[in-house]
Amino acid sequence: MSEYVLEMTDIVKEFPGVRALKGVQLKLRPGTVHGLMGENGAGKSTLMKCLIGIYHKNSGKILFRGEEIDYPDTHTALESGISMIHQELSPIPYRSVSENVWVGRQPMKGIIVDHKKMREDTLALFKRLEISIDPDEMMGNLTVAQMQMVEIAKAVSYDSDIVIMDEPTSSLTETEVGHLFRIIRQLREQNVAIVYISHKLDEIFQICDELTTMRDGEYIATDRAEDITIDELIQKMVGREVNEMFPKVDCPIGETVLKVENLSAGKAVKNVSFELRKGEILGFAGLVGAGRTETVEAIFGMRHKTSGKIYKDGVELNIKHPEDAIGNGIALLTEDRRGNGIVGVRSIADNTILANLGAYGFPLNHKKIRKDVDEYVAKLNVKTPNNEQLIMNLSGGNQQKVLVARWLLKNPDILIVDEPTRGIDVGAKSEIHSLITKLAGEGKAIILISSELPEVMGMSDRILVMHEGEMTGILSRDEFSQETIMKYATGEV
Repeated sequence: MSEYVLEMTDIVKEFPGVRALKGVQLKLRPGTVHGLMGENGAGKSTLMKCLIGIYHKNSGKILFRGEEIDYPDTHTALESGISMIHQELSPIPYRSVSENVWVGRQPMKGIIVDHKKMREDTLALFKRLEISIDPDEMMGNLTVAQMQMVEIAKAVSYDSDIVIMDEPTSSLTETEVGHLFRIIRQLREQNVAIVYISHKLDEIFQICDELTTMRDGEYIATDRAEDITIDELIQKMVGREVNEMFPKVDCPIGETVLKVENLSAGKAVKNVSFELRKGEILGFAGLVGAGRTETVEAIFGMRHKTSGKIYKDGVELNIKHPEDAIGNGIALLTEDRRGNGIVGVRSIADNTILANLGAYGFPLNHKKIRKDVDEYVAKLNVKTPNNEQLIMNLSGGNQQKVLVARWLLKNPDILIVDEPTRGIDVGAKSEIHSLITKLAGEGKAIILISSELPEVMGMSDRILVMHEGEMTGILSRDEFSQETIMKYATGEV
């Protein structure tokens, strides 16, 4: 009997024009947490999709509990005991939480769904996992963090032998991460094997027993977590040393570009006022639900402002729609890359030029489009065989780079970036940070929203902290500390 619950050997997966997996291996012991590491585009999610039947490998061998498998679809994988929490959430918004948890396997009374039992089963599951979410609430009314916890509960509900977690903490606060880790330890005690994919290296060393590293579709190494340092792991992941994670340099700070006075947007944003200057990176910090995203959505015209004034270069703006903001030189890289960022079924080129179509005339000047897209794809180091690839085929980090390219083409004066490195690997993170610093150096005024305190502290000139829709303070660099920010973020100041 093998000591491994799963053995994947020499896995090859090819897509048109690209070999995504080049003979990869993964061996998983029961009752362990196994980190699957690598930059975006390394092939981690592709490998897992080959395991659960979303993709079909071209060659190689998969043994699960000692038997060779090749699942035709995810349903078969689930029925066999392998479940996966995907990086990109896909809830059914107009159905209840309990319907989302048990979709496709609802308890029945004859030919009718037994809603009472379904609710009771959900409550029992949530009680076991210490999740306090109303099973009757519409899924679409939940925060992204709550949706993530529902997805985690759903995966656990299958009582699987293997649970794959792809970036499970990307939307969670530190408290919620601690909650997830309790769930993971509970599963480990039940002899469940967990594949844990994350770019948050501090988490990896907290929760993982073993680490398998991939790079550019190839297997690099498997190590016990206690036998490897963060620096050694990064070097294996990127094939080089990443020396400067937060390459913030002091740029000349110019005059005020954006002035926000007493901005309110319903209950989500209450009386927020601040100024943003040329060449400045203004960080927004706060816990989930603090109103950071809602504030910038109101500035950008995605959310109706109920009161307050917005000035650019001393002139009051009347922003009712995103087009108004874009026309006034304001750009927003949204938090929800999949929901309102990329157009998945269009090419990289189409996604890059989307905000700048007017610059290419009618009919479109395809020669100029190709030149611009080639330039920005190269500048941002987007990993793709060609620019006609559908953007949904790219890794999350590369999708994010395309969205950055989209806004850089518009050459905005003010760039708002909401969680710009969420779900992005350490190498791409460093590149995005360098790019943001470079843009500030060129005189752009930047608002950076991040839930990662080291990121917002490492990149910002000043930090605006919010709590329950209100601004609780603005800190200068010499006042930065995690303790101080958390005091403001929890409303204790």
